[in-house]
Amino acid sequence: MLKSILFSAATSALLLATTAHAAAINAVDAFVREVPPGSPATAAFMTLQNTSDTPVRLISADNELTAHSELHNHVEVDGVMQMRQIEQIEVPANGEVNLAPGGLHLMLIGLESPVRKGDEVALTLRFDNGDTLELTAPVRPVMPMSH
Repeated sequence: MLKSILFSAATSALLLATTAHAAAINAVDAFVREVPPGSPATAAFMTLQNTSDTPVRLISADNELTAHSELHNHVEVDGVMQMRQIEQIEVPANGEVNLAPGGLHLMLIGLESPVRKGDEVALTLRFDNGDTLELTAPVRPVMPMSH
């Protein structure tokens, strides 16, 4: 009986610790960029917030629109901005990172149908600590960047 109570208490403590840990990562103001019909890809943007005392890294993402998602950044090469695939996006301890046009973002590659303003896209984000964050991002137009 005592073993059963201790096991239940240990299991409950583990479950609570896992739940609290998973709640440490939040996505705020997520959206997917509206693109013209025929575009092969679009991008998802958001602010990732980490309320834990440990940095965490976004290592992959899935979506319901395309079979392939990549983490990307923009870098300047010989005076020209270029997109580059990256392995991870770090979210600092007790901090945040912005995924925004012209910077870090999620590429959703292989669109088979257009995405339009008002549509919603389910995203699943996976982190190096084993956490998964599921969210729904509305599609909206993004104004071009000015130079």
